[in-house]
Order: sequence, then structure tokens, then C-alpha cells
Amino acid sequence: MSRPSGAFAPFRPRRGRAVATTAAVVVVLVFAVVAVFLPGPRDAGNWTPLDRVMLIGLALAIAWFLLRYASIKAVPTRESLTVRNLLTSRTVEWSEIVAVQFAGADPWVTLDLADTDSLAVMAIQKADGPRARAEAGRLAALVAGLGEAGESGGSG
Repeated sequence: MSRPSGAFAPFRPRRGRAVATTAAVVVVLVFAVVAVFLPGPRDAGNWTPLDRVMLIGLALAIAWFLLRYASIKAVPTRESLTVRNLLTSRTVEWSEIVAVQFAGADPWVTLDLADTDSLAVMAIQKADGPRARAEAGRLAALVAGLGEAGESGGSG
């Protein structure tokens, strides 16, 4: 199956995704090495097998969180935008989006919604520099084109 490209390509962060994925691998490797080489009772140490399992479990929990961060995205379709942030996912129709905000000290794009709520789009992050500004522009163009077309009954 081919991936959508152009205007309907998914929004994903680059820098944050790379850092989170790398950190997840490093955390698991470091914690696993530490768990294996910690001194146990036979080596005049205090680390039991349960301690080792708990350390590996902690590494896996940290890695899960980091990989969850690496998987954030926003997927546009002709009908809606599905935003998957760190812990939540939400789908909004284009006509529900009033404005796209990407200014000030906010680290990512924020959508102002018709119900006076706001929705963070963590997939477009300022850390990505000029690419982030371009992606915010692409999102704003989708909102302008599809949101207004949906409200007026026009085609997109």
C-alpha cells in the first residue's frame, strides 16, 4: 500500500522522533547491561534477580514512553484531521478548525476549534525549524481549503 504524499502526507516531527527513538534503544541497552553486571549476593552485592527484572521493566517502561513520543503524528484526509499526541488521539473535521496557531513560545502547532477548545498538534514542532514552519503552512492551507469548502458545500 502506498503512502499519501503532497498535501495529505502525514505530519510527523523529525528531530523529536529521531531523538526519542535513539534514546529508547540506548535506555534499554544500558539498563540491560547494568542489570546483567550488577553484583549479586554471590559477588558480595545486594542485587537480587527480582531487582534485575525490575530494572529491565523500568527500562521497558521508559522505552515505551519514548517510542510513544516517536509515534506522534497528524494524519489529514479530505474529511478530517486525526491528531495522535503523546497520550491521546482525536479526530476533528476540517470545518471544526477555526485557526492554526504557531507563534510565541508554544513548542508546537495549536488548533483553535469551533467549540472554543484548543488542540495541540505535537507532530509539528518548532524544533524542526524551517521545515516546521512549512508544515504549519501546509496545515493552514488544508484548513483554509477544506474547512471553508466543507462549510460552503463546495468541493475540495
